[in-house]
Amino acid sequence: MIEFIAQNMAPIMFASLIIFLLIGYPVAFSLAANGLLFFFIGVLVSPYSGGSINLAWPLLHALPDNFYGTRVMSNDTLLAIPFFTFMGIVLERSGMAEDLLDTIGQLFGPIRGGLAYAVIFVGALLAATTGVVAASVIAMGLISLPIMLRYGYDRRLAAGVIAASGTLAQIIPPSLVLIVLADQLGRSVGDMYAGALIPGIVLTGIYMLYILIMSIVRPNSMPALPLEARTLGHGVLSLIVALLIAGAISYGAYRYLAPTQGDNADILGFAVGVIVIYVAAIVDQRLRINMMSKLAQQVVIVLIPPLALIFLVLGTIFLGIATPTEGGAMGSVGALIMAAAKGRLTLDVVKQALASTTRLSSFVLFILIGARVFSLTFYGVNGHIWVEHLLTSLPGGETGFLIGVNILVFVLAFFLDFFELAFIIVPLLAPAADKLGIDLIWFGVLLGVNMQTSFMHPPFGFALFYLRSVAARVPYLDRITGKQIAPVSTGQIYWGAVPFVCIQVIMIGLTIAFPQMVMRYKGVAVEPSTIDLKLPDMPSLSPLGTPPANNGAAPANGGAPAAPGTPDLSQPPSFGDAPAKPAAPAPDLSQPPKFN
Repeated sequence: MIEFIAQNMAPIMFASLIIFLLIGYPVAFSLAANGLLFFFIGVLVSPYSGGSINLAWPLLHALPDNFYGTRVMSNDTLLAIPFFTFMGIVLERSGMAEDLLDTIGQLFGPIRGGLAYAVIFVGALLAATTGVVAASVIAMGLISLPIMLRYGYDRRLAAGVIAASGTLAQIIPPSLVLIVLADQLGRSVGDMYAGALIPGIVLTGIYMLYILIMSIVRPNSMPALPLEARTLGHGVLSLIVALLIAGAISYGAYRYLAPTQGDNADILGFAVGVIVIYVAAIVDQRLRINMMSKLAQQVVIVLIPPLALIFLVLGTIFLGIATPTEGGAMGSVGALIMAAAKGRLTLDVVKQALASTTRLSSFVLFILIGARVFSLTFYGVNGHIWVEHLLTSLPGGETGFLIGVNILVFVLAFFLDFFELAFIIVPLLAPAADKLGIDLIWFGVLLGVNMQTSFMHPPFGFALFYLRSVAARVPYLDRITGKQIAPVSTGQIYWGAVPFVCIQVIMIGLTIAFPQMVMRYKGVAVEPSTIDLKLPDMPSLSPLGTPPANNGAAPANGGAPAAPGTPDLSQPPSFGDAPAKPAAPAPDLSQPPKFN
């Protein structure tokens, strides 16, 4: 029995951890306790393991170095987490989500499902500015859900759209989970952001496609806004004209800057166009010139600041101007400026943001410390080799590995959140993926799309919990219409999430089928056969000790003599003329020598 335990320590240890987590123990303490417990057992049964256990008491001395080394306390990559968390919470308190939802809802209001489109669009914008799922879901649940219920939206559909749009913060940069995945996979956060950008946009488009299909199949489930609710009036044509003018200005600025700015001219030209149209909208609104419609003014004024913040964070990272940590710091400053500009920056807002940031950062740090204790023992019992052999031996090679891993992560996401999956599962999967030749950035983005489901599917979907906390539990009177509105049940929230979980599963398949969506982070591929190397013309030199190649011939430059001072490499070096010595007299050999 002891020999069986000793030789199967790795699977027993992994199964014990799952049991600890299912019982409900905190993740960080489950990891650390499990690691220390099996370290003690492993040392005792090591003589019976046949060499499969490499644990000894002095190995515990490595824990302080693991805690204070580059993996935890000195990890510069994880420093981006508190910055992006602080930025997201400040933006959520600044009222940006409320302004965006109101304005975009008015823009899409005249069409069926307009409010649902607005929620998805704003969810994507919030994801690209906050990167925090809780902030996005709670903000949109508080603001959009009452409006959607007021105008007769199906409760399941409304709840599902809000929860799913909030989870876009998982995959659209600057996502916190992408930072953690990059750290655990040993890859660049900037590359992970670049790889996840297109899949995030595609997923947003599929959400909108689903709303379009539902608006055709079940038109009564998502009616258009009534005319009296469109307080900003009409003016889409004015907005289109304003955007065309901004595009023309951007193109003109690009052509002007291209000779001096090179590859950055397009971005700078776009920035010039955006600034011009933003200033024009503000002047038009303040001076009441009314060149633009009221709707066009509001859309431009509300949309430009978050787009500028997105560029400040992601644009500087993608251009290589700033690291993700520096981009997060600039985003935090930008969020404070936006909140101050709206008059929402108070001491209480800063205190709440700092408190929430501290809690989340401490949560991540404790999980990471527990994971280091667990991995010390797990590697000591050759658990990484067991996992690698288990995964690489799956039938189907790389495809079978990807299918098996995604099924495993999908099932575990019913019980674990994305931080737990990232710190426990990903370090075990990465070596096997690397051995199979899978690009780890693509693998990380694929796991990030999969981990979105941990927020969405019952019974432990955190996005569903966030929405449940702000959705009405009892009937209430609507303050605009005066009608009694029925509450939203937990069952309706859960069933509303199911179609969007299916869409996320479809997105996993698309990411596997079309890896170039992610692999574009490497830039344009270069074909080696098209590379043409040209070396500058070099004067031919004769081998050392031989006469010049043109000995006796005219110089190659048309008969001109060699430049003065040019050494003749065919002759030994000369160090100057020595002074002449007088010739010695010849000896007279007919006489005997004299020795005086």
